[in-house]
Amino acid sequence: MGFTSWWHWAIVAVVLLILFGSKKLPDAARGLGQSLRIFKSEVKEMQKDDKPADTAPASPDAPQRELPSADNTQPGTSSNADTKKSA
Repeated sequence: MGFTSWWHWAIVAVVLLILFGSKKLPDAARGLGQSLRIFKSEVKEMQKDDKPADTAPASPDAPQRELPSADNTQPGTSSNADTKKSA
C-alpha cells in the first residue's frame, strides 16, 4: 500500500495537531485559504490581460478607429525613412 492509506493520513493529522496545537491550525488553514483565493484571482487577471481586447465583432453603427500609418509625421519631425534616405 502507498502513502494514501487512511491511517497514514490519521498519523499525519495527529502529528500536525501535536506540533501546532488546536488553536493555530484553524488560523493557518484560514490564511492558506485566503492566499489561494488571492492567487486564483491574480491568475484570472493575468489570463484576462493576455486575451486581445478587440475580439468582439464591430457593429456597423460603431465608430471605427483609425490606425496611424507609418507615413504620418508631425511637422518639424523626420521619420526613420527620411533619415535613411538622406544618409
